[in-house]
Amino acid sequence: MYLNKAFLIGNLTRDPEMKSLPSGIKVTTFGLATNRVWKNKEGVKQENTDFHNIVVFGRQAETSAQYLKKGASALVEGRMQTRSWDAADGVKKYRTEVIADNIQFGPRTVGTGAGAFSDQTSANAGGVKSENLNKSENIDTIEYPEGEINPEDIPF
Repeated sequence: MYLNKAFLIGNLTRDPEMKSLPSGIKVTTFGLATNRVWKNKEGVKQENTDFHNIVVFGRQAETSAQYLKKGASALVEGRMQTRSWDAADGVKKYRTEVIADNIQFGPRTVGTGAGAFSDQTSANAGGVKSENLNKSENIDTIEYPEGEINPEDIPF
């Protein structure tokens, strides 16, 4: 059994570029940066950034080009693919890409254009129009009881 699956969560390194194939299918490409943080043997924090080439086809290519901008966060689910070609100078070139099957956009900031992100995830995910959020009206929130919770009161 074989598996070729990639999950990436990161920020766009450049604006998406959309093109059309001769068949009419839309193709969008963009770069995605992911960070990795760890501690070495001495306990010193280390950081590394990897850059990934993303390719999206079809309807998701159109929506990605429309709504994503440089700096935006996104979750990309897809498969790895390496392609090769002969360059004009006769040297064989290689490029590894993630062919995206599914893209989820990160949270958008209220009152700004596409690509500006903040912690307003629940506001837009809940279907609240952004013009309503700018008004000083109360939004329904969950009210948690004040006081301590007794573990013996938990039914499981």
